[in-house]
Amino acid sequence: MSSARQTNKDIRRNNILQLVLGLVIILLLNIIGSYIFTRFDLTTEKRYSLSPSTKKLLRETDDIFYFKVFLEGEFPAGFKMLSRSTREMLDEFRAFNDNIQYEFINPSEAPDAKTRNEVFERLIQQGLQPTDINVRKKEGMQQQRIFPGAIVSHKGREIPLSLISEQIGAPPDVIINNSIQALEYNISNAIRKLSNTGKPKIAFTQGHGELKGAEIADISRALSDYYIVESVNINGRVNALTERKENEDGTYTVLNKYKAIIIAKPDSVFSEKDKFIIDQYIMKGGKVLWLIDPVFASMDSIQSADRTMGITRDINLNDMLFRYGVRLNSNLLMDLNALPIPLYTGQIGNQPQFSFFPWYYFPVLTSASSHPVVNNLNAVRTEFISSIDTVGNPAISKTVLLQTSKYTRVANTPVMISLDILRREPDPADYNQPPQAVAVLLEGEFESLYNNRIPAEIAQAPEIGFTGRSPENRMIVMADGDLIKNQVQFSAGTFNPYPLGYDRFTGQTFGNRELMLNAVNYLCDDTGLMAVRSRELRLRSLDVTRARKDLLMWQLINTAGPVLLVILFGFIQSMIRKYRYAR
Repeated sequence: MSSARQTNKDIRRNNILQLVLGLVIILLLNIIGSYIFTRFDLTTEKRYSLSPSTKKLLRETDDIFYFKVFLEGEFPAGFKMLSRSTREMLDEFRAFNDNIQYEFINPSEAPDAKTRNEVFERLIQQGLQPTDINVRKKEGMQQQRIFPGAIVSHKGREIPLSLISEQIGAPPDVIINNSIQALEYNISNAIRKLSNTGKPKIAFTQGHGELKGAEIADISRALSDYYIVESVNINGRVNALTERKENEDGTYTVLNKYKAIIIAKPDSVFSEKDKFIIDQYIMKGGKVLWLIDPVFASMDSIQSADRTMGITRDINLNDMLFRYGVRLNSNLLMDLNALPIPLYTGQIGNQPQFSFFPWYYFPVLTSASSHPVVNNLNAVRTEFISSIDTVGNPAISKTVLLQTSKYTRVANTPVMISLDILRREPDPADYNQPPQAVAVLLEGEFESLYNNRIPAEIAQAPEIGFTGRSPENRMIVMADGDLIKNQVQFSAGTFNPYPLGYDRFTGQTFGNRELMLNAVNYLCDDTGLMAVRSRELRLRSLDVTRARKDLLMWQLINTAGPVLLVILFGFIQSMIRKYRYAR
């Protein structure tokens, strides 16, 4: 009897020791965890792991960023997934920095329609774009307006944040998956916008017929969130893009004034002096976004005469771009995947009638690349584009960012452009060329065009600071100047710019603005944040057909399965206790 009591005492003592030891281990783990932050992401694509650039951004965040997310309510499965993923991503941000705070709001929660409409109008004024969806309710299918976005506030400033990545022609599940992929970048980008106090300078060049004023108003406004946007007329001035500083020892240091310059659709010849100034700007680490039209063609001439001639436009940049790694070809690209334009087809009463026809000289480009500049980018509208060949130094990395479809036709200049092609069905045999590159990213150490071409007294002059090879650098070349040009409405004596990418004839909004923002951000990105845009998450969709076929089996597994597991566990526990204490 005493032996049994002793055994029970030993068991009780062991149980108490195990309990105390467990509590001590938990306490120690909590103490260690308060000093050492570690998270384990066991997903294949590291869905819940933030990039190093995002972590760096969060470490530098020392004040509250508040996210009002308007993705609360009854949604279809896709938007529920987006809402859940947004919450999880914000939780991940907050795990690294508790200055990230958020709330989810249902903008449709007001019971009366008047209050709901007032809320909707206020959100639209704040910059959020609504989306109308069909929701299944007891009464049947009903249309509901939602706002898949957020308002982000920081130190009294607010900006809208869209959480949906629109892509023309993409199925809904692909759009949702792309939106989830872009969450880390979009949230990080919003934080960067609001915390960006010391903005670097960029400039649009002038003096060679480049776009200006209302034609680039929208992209200038968008870029001003990240940069101080200026205009600079080179005009042969050596100090247009660089500035000279004299050191104490009498030597000179030549520095760039701008982080990047944008050369947008020039139409007149560059002098050798202007080219030299741009070349030396690049050699000292300056970034350039080139938007060049190798061929001149105008819709104004077509509208007045039904036809025009596309002719080569030589503005004396070919040798320069060839040295850097590309050649702009004197051709026009036609593509069956094209932007529709209105064409007069008759008149009913006093009202002219217009119909839309695809204008093959305005290809709509869809990127299949995963590069951060174009990853998950909406389709891009173009006007009279040409092809680009990559050439020259193999040490320069060349990445095609945009290209036409496989239904392409190459028309070499001079080419007659006529509206007659709209009045007949295209022959697919004429559109059988492979995809043609339209935009190319160049990365590496560029060699100066003027190596061994200028007198020694210029090359060795300390005040000029000639450099024959650049440090590691980047530039982007696009063979269409209209990619960055927004349409303009003339009303009441003023020019009102449309958003870049918006087409006033079809009412569609294309991805031109995002393309230009991404291009400049990538050129100027020293943090690596742009690389987050190329992240890929696989969408694991439910097999609806199989789910319906095996509906009863899955219902039984999900309802009876847990109950059976509990019963089985209790039975095993009972057998173990009986075996232990029966001895």
